[in-house]
Amino acid sequence: MLENLRPAWIVTRRELKDQFRDWRIIIPLVLLALVFPGLVDFAAGQLVDFIKGYGANIFADRLIPFMLMVVGFFPVSISLAIALESFVGEKERGSIEPLLTSPLTDVQIYVGKLAAALAPPLLASTLAVIVYLVGINFQLDWRPPGILLVQILLLTLVQGIVMVSGAVIISSQTTSVKAANLLAAFVIIPMAFLIQGEAVVMFWARYSVLWWIIAGQVVIAALLIRSGISYFNREELLGRELDSLNFRWGWRVFVEAFSGGEKTPLAWYRRVVAPAVQRMRAPILAMCLALAMGIWAGAGEASEFALPTEVLNLNNLDQGFINGLDAIRFFSVSGVGTVWIHNLRAILLATLAGFFSFGVLGVLVLMMPLMLVGYFMANTAAAGLSPLVFLGALVAPHGLFEIPAIVLAGAAIMHLGGTLLAPSHGRSIGEAWLRSFADWAKIVVGLVVPLLLAAAFVEVLLTPRVAVWLLGG
Repeated sequence: MLENLRPAWIVTRRELKDQFRDWRIIIPLVLLALVFPGLVDFAAGQLVDFIKGYGANIFADRLIPFMLMVVGFFPVSISLAIALESFVGEKERGSIEPLLTSPLTDVQIYVGKLAAALAPPLLASTLAVIVYLVGINFQLDWRPPGILLVQILLLTLVQGIVMVSGAVIISSQTTSVKAANLLAAFVIIPMAFLIQGEAVVMFWARYSVLWWIIAGQVVIAALLIRSGISYFNREELLGRELDSLNFRWGWRVFVEAFSGGEKTPLAWYRRVVAPAVQRMRAPILAMCLALAMGIWAGAGEASEFALPTEVLNLNNLDQGFINGLDAIRFFSVSGVGTVWIHNLRAILLATLAGFFSFGVLGVLVLMMPLMLVGYFMANTAAAGLSPLVFLGALVAPHGLFEIPAIVLAGAAIMHLGGTLLAPSHGRSIGEAWLRSFADWAKIVVGLVVPLLLAAAFVEVLLTPRVAVWLLGG
């Protein structure tokens, strides 16, 4: 494999020479690598002195590692602009034809462009981290623990790869720099949310969580690179003349894939929905494993964040339990609608999150209810309640409908996210995604929505009575 990729360095060297001759790239990199860390050092010193003046020493100590992460990230953000220009920018300038007509393979061209977009920002980021550490050592006599420094450097590396690989896909699938810049929001917005999450982790000093964040980004980066290589085609890049949205064509493809040409609901379920479920056997199995892991992870957190004993007191459960249920309109038809709409919103949120992450974030959203189940089950077990009684009283009645719905929805989201990972021969990326989205709609409309409605009826009208009967007696 390495031997086959060796010619890719020809492309990388060519790109790097062009970049280092462009002052619009060099000046921002130099400023972010040398000037920005100095400003952050000065700001860190002032903020630490100010915060310690109010006795918040812990917050001050955690501010410095957070700023180290910021210093490492900002130069990498320049990679987004470089990557967005990689293919479509050259096409607009008319300089890409010699490269695409060379004997290099599509994979070699793609990997060469990817490496060239990533190398200068990573070099600048490493230099910025060194400048920041030297400055903060002189100013505050602070040195990072070795493990934390490794985590920050790895975070910088994988975030750069994620951003570059996503931006290169956009550059290879659009026909103008303007369109590529607009679509860059699909990279910038998820990364912004990720940085906010990392900031929370840094300020809480839960540095072990950073390993999971790094591992997750490695997976997403690998998926993005695979997707980009799968769908890159030099002939299409040369022949594509104009970005246009053909809504009529898209709607026709979706309706055809969704209905399958069937006229009756029974035939639709038998000949359209059932084959769609069969195609998702592997995602269904993966989703079952993910939910089991969610229960296990939630139970693991119970030992560290145990509920107070008085909260788990089962004495006089009847009146307090029912009062709490009445507050959210249980035992009523309106409560059924409330629970049903809430669950549907969760499915849509998971689908939207999965759209930005090849299904990964969507699965994590759907794992959360099972994590809560595992957490409360472990807490009540510590108070003397059997896990089987807990599950039978509070989960099993409506879970018989809700858990299969979660499994099917998660499998459909994974299937939708996985569409971009492998080429669909004879179909464009847009048509492949529309047909996969139609599969998602079949599962959700035909199975998930009815199952969630049934689960809402049971959860509102039956589960509370079962819980009072089993736990209050």
